[in-house]
Amino acid sequence: MRASVGDHVHMHGVTSTEGQHTGEIVEVRGAEDGPPYVVRFPNGQERLVYPGPDTVVEPRKPVD
Repeated sequence: MRASVGDHVHMHGVTSTEGQHTGEIVEVRGAEDGPPYVVRFPNGQERLVYPGPDTVVEPRKPVD
């Protein structure tokens, strides 16, 4: 998995929709754009994230 600052990460719940979280990657700490990532969530909380198999990275939208 590779990501860049500004990309969004979607973490899906394995057994229910209650475990779904979406946040913006604010720092990439791994080699070659790999994990772990520092992710800022809508409530302002930042966490160090090691993405699991149910995680999807959505590239940031280009600025026009």
